[in-house]
Order: sequence, then C-alpha cells, then structure tokens
Amino acid sequence: MPDTQISAIICTHNRDTYLGAAIDSLLAQNFAAGFEVVVVDNKSSDRTREVVERKLSDPRLKYVYEPQIGLSVARNTGAKVSCGKILAYLDDDAVASESWLQILYLAYEQNPKLAIAGGKVTLLWPPGKQAPVWLSASLAGNLGAYDLGESTVYINNPGLTPRGLNYSIRRCFLDEIGGFDPNLGRVGKNLLSNEELQMTELALSKGWEVAYLPDALVAHNVSEERIKRSWFFRRGWWQGISECYREQLAGTAGVGQLVRGSERFLRGLYKALQCIWNPAERFDKIVYTYGQIGYLNAAVRGLVSKNKH
Repeated sequence: MPDTQISAIICTHNRDTYLGAAIDSLLAQNFAAGFEVVVVDNKSSDRTREVVERKLSDPRLKYVYEPQIGLSVARNTGAKVSCGKILAYLDDDAVASESWLQILYLAYEQNPKLAIAGGKVTLLWPPGKQAPVWLSASLAGNLGAYDLGESTVYINNPGLTPRGLNYSIRRCFLDEIGGFDPNLGRVGKNLLSNEELQMTELALSKGWEVAYLPDALVAHNVSEERIKRSWFFRRGWWQGISECYREQLAGTAGVGQLVRGSERFLRGLYKALQCIWNPAERFDKIVYTYGQIGYLNAAVRGLVSKNKH
C-alpha cells in the first residue's frame, strides 16, 4: 500500500478468542488517510490463522507467520512487513477506540521530535467479574491499566512509559536503534517485560520525545487466569528478572545488584507490615517483595555466569 500513512500491528500467540474483536476494532477506524492492519501470527497452535483468513477479503488486512517465539521478534517482523512511517501496536486481547489511529497519527505529524506515543488503557472484566478487593491501582497496571489524566503528557520518567498494548513508534527511530531488543519482551509463557521502558530510555537519551495521549483510548480484556493472586506473584517474579536483565544490557549489573535487591526486599517486607489492615496495599507490597527475589535470583545467576567467563 504505497499511500499507507500508519500501520496497525497485532502480534498474537494463541489468543483466537479475543483476536477477532481486536482486528475488527482496527478495520473500523475512522482514520481518513491510508492505513493497513498487519497480524503477526507468532507460532500459534489454535485457530488464529482461521480467524484472520475469514477477514482477509478486506484489502487493508495482511497476515504473516513468524515461527520464532517472542514478542519483540514478532514486533520486529511486523515492522519489516508493514509500510507505514508510524507503527501502532495493539495487543491481541485489546480493542481500540474508533479514533485511535487518527489521534496517534496527528500527534506525530504535529511533532517531528516525537518517537513514541501511547494512550489511556481501561480494563474489560470477564462477564460477572469485577476488580477484586485485593487489587491495588498499582497492580491494576500489571493488567494493562494506564491513566495519566486527561491532558497530553510528555514523559521524562521511563517508569511512566506507555503500555505495550497501546503503543506506537516512529519507524525511523525504530530503525535508528536497531529494532526491539529480543532479550526483553515475552517469549511464550514467560512474562519478561521492560522492553517499552528501555525504548523510552533510548529515545530520551537521543533527544527524542515520548508522549501520553489520553484520547488514544484502548480497552484491554482481563482473562480469568489473571484474576488470581498466583498470576500476580508470577508477574512480579518476572518483573524482577526483567529489571535485572535491563541493567545487564545497560552495563550497570554487578555486585551492587545484590545490595539494591536486598534493600528493596527488606523495604517491601516492612511496607507490607505497615499495610497489614489494607488488603489491596498489603498484597501490592507482598508482590513487590516477591519480585525482588526474582531480581536477586537473576543477579546471582548473572554474576556466576560472568565469573565462569
């Protein structure tokens, strides 16, 4: 599509239940200029291909199969096969608002220094379910919730970076940094993360800008398995590992990680005790503390591996 201004990309792995709605929300965009929708099938074993093929009569839709498992790998594949100068990534279990692409595109057109942008994310609970009493606002962020208010925010703190499920990036910036780092991002059932945080750090260090756009709204489906405490413990563990890996990639790993991890572990325990009568905040601090064990585990493995070499 030579007139493609923006490419909407869905990277999917075994989510045929939600995928159709995600695709439909993109094909229904009210974006006036040319756009395409690229579905990257990341070695799915369910009905993913069938779901996409039923919609391929729409010339804006493209299907590509990526056999190497990994979200960052799939994102890079989506970038390679797409045509737009702006790449907009939507999760396979999310639904974009009708003006999503239009709002993202205009933000890049109006600001040539903008490298990354994303918008507000609300949560869609399964039928008959609601947010559990032990879920804090902070832990809701692990489910994708993201809300920095009703005004555009230019982000200087990488910790506030847009969520990957509602995420866009300028192609020339992505090319400049060599694509998404395959050492970060989910691979199969592991919950490695922090790739978006790393991208924001790179953008800011190179003089680019990163923005939160409140009107670029996406709703994220919360699956049944994620309304369990066990999922949050697993997510916290992998968050700790991801932070350790990010430091290793940045060249800031070493013995100091053991000190930092231990301090954060003890601080988490102390805060959990302080919140003993508040179920949501208590669970939040316990998950944080558990994540520090994952961080320390990865740090020790890194030091052992370094000493062997």
